Amino acid sequence: MQNFSGTIDEFIKQACESIKTEADGKPALCAVSGGVDSAVCAVLANIALGDSLTCLFVDTGLMRKNEGDQVCEMFESAFSINLVRIDAEDRFLARLQGVTDPEEKRKAIGEEFIRVFEEEAAKLGEIGCLVQGTIYPDIMESGEDGHKQVKAHHNVGGMPTNIEFHAVIEPIKLLYKEEVRECARKLGLPDSFANRQPFPGPGLAVRCLGEVTKQKLALLREADAIFTEELEKAGLNDEVAQYFAIIPGLQTVGVRSDERSYEDMIALRAITSTDFVTAGSARLPYELIETVADRITSEVCGINRVVLDITPKPPGTVEWE
Repeated sequence: MQNFSGTIDEFIKQACESIKTEADGKPALCAVSGGVDSAVCAVLANIALGDSLTCLFVDTGLMRKNEGDQVCEMFESAFSINLVRIDAEDRFLARLQGVTDPEEKRKAIGEEFIRVFEEEAAKLGEIGCLVQGTIYPDIMESGEDGHKQVKAHHNVGGMPTNIEFHAVIEPIKLLYKEEVRECARKLGLPDSFANRQPFPGPGLAVRCLGEVTKQKLALLREADAIFTEELEKAGLNDEVAQYFAIIPGLQTVGVRSDERSYEDMIALRAITSTDFVTAGSARLPYELIETVADRITSEVCGINRVVLDITPKPPGTVEWE
């Protein structure tokens, strides 16, 4: 397998032809998350398959604050494509109960996604094809195509071996992230899609270290929303490739209302990158970091410490798990 070397116009034409061939006249589901990868796949599949395509957004309960509603509103306002939303929070959290190992998390989430897709496909009639937004860095990091494994992405190494779909179609698996963004612009996708920062398929599960619980997810969502709000207010969101909060699952001693507290810690991560194979630490203004830390510790009850991750990739990965 080699990264695509032609023009984006050539890629779009070839991708549509390939989707049509691989679908082989059968109905198709396209997994959408609101990110640029799945949005590009949805548009390509819609061009190739038309009415035989159904897009599926699975709300896993592992999304950022208000993200499920935002994704559906954004998707429905931009495209005339059939979109079905599935509320699957309870089943995903139940599947993750007691799971602490990052690789096991990814595999559990990857399998649960497939099972949801299979169930929804069965409701629609014949189980046909699944279209998903795998990109080349996913394949590289998962140890496929001759690369050494870094982590099993839920849509590559994390997928179960027993899948009922006729085919799993990955139209953009030869592209890097910036090429996907260029493809999005060529297809006429709005900036809200083309410039959307990456969000991992397993969602906040890989930013919530250790066992995933509703309580930890709630703390993480609020802290992440504050970080995003302040970074965007400062006008830095276009200069930083990706930014988010992590809850490491460590509790530290602090002071709250003049009394000892023993609460969770939040880590902040902001990186610069074009291909996401390598990344640098974004040099955020100290005043911004201080403001974010002050807001998180005062507004999010249960958090008493904030730290900043300045590790480049390599040796660190963008995500913590």
